[in-house]
Amino acid sequence: MTLDLLGTQPAPTQWIVIATAVAALAAVVPRSIWRLSRNAVTIAHEGGHGLVAIATRRRLQSIRLHSDTSGLTVSRGRPTGLGMILTAAAGYTAAPLLGLGGAALLAGHRVTLLLWLATALLVALLVMVRNAYGIFIVLLTGALFLLVSWLTGPDVQSAFAYAVVWFLLVGGVRPAFELQAKRRHGGAGDSDADQLGRLTHVPPTLWLLFFHAVSLCCLIGGGRWLLGV
Repeated sequence: MTLDLLGTQPAPTQWIVIATAVAALAAVVPRSIWRLSRNAVTIAHEGGHGLVAIATRRRLQSIRLHSDTSGLTVSRGRPTGLGMILTAAAGYTAAPLLGLGGAALLAGHRVTLLLWLATALLVALLVMVRNAYGIFIVLLTGALFLLVSWLTGPDVQSAFAYAVVWFLLVGGVRPAFELQAKRRHGGAGDSDADQLGRLTHVPPTLWLLFFHAVSLCCLIGGGRWLLGV
């Protein structure tokens, strides 16, 4: 099999684009399904923390993903400063921004490149995961991408890629609303928004609004790219 990472692939029909958007909504809106599908958003969330920690020259120690869809990323470095702020801000914004990047690739008909970039990111994440459940869920996700990339045809790959990107865009919106609900009831006192509040002296509510703004703007912008409007 010849792998053309930089080549373009045919765009799917409009009904496939819409059907994959509906499938993404079905994976995010019902609470019972979200309990399972949220694992993928947690992978993106903790991966975002880890990637930005490395990019800001912090020492990434470990990533843990738990069966309740929570996670923990530990990095070493200055406890304050721009690097720590960017690292803390990267979690809730990771899934929407990945979705936006994926939508840009799909708008350019780069399905193969998207699938293999996603696989490479999952492999890189796997190296830093330090608990059994986390290793299992990342391996499972990576295996799915690998199987679709190697064993299916262009039509299936395209539909899968669109479904993944729609899921990141739609699924990236819900966690900020969940955090908002927890904080309203006095929970999540050590959330990313609260940590950012302590680091920047900006109220956590404003950081929560920032998470909302990023996720909703990515959904609107990425959705327009995917729909071709």
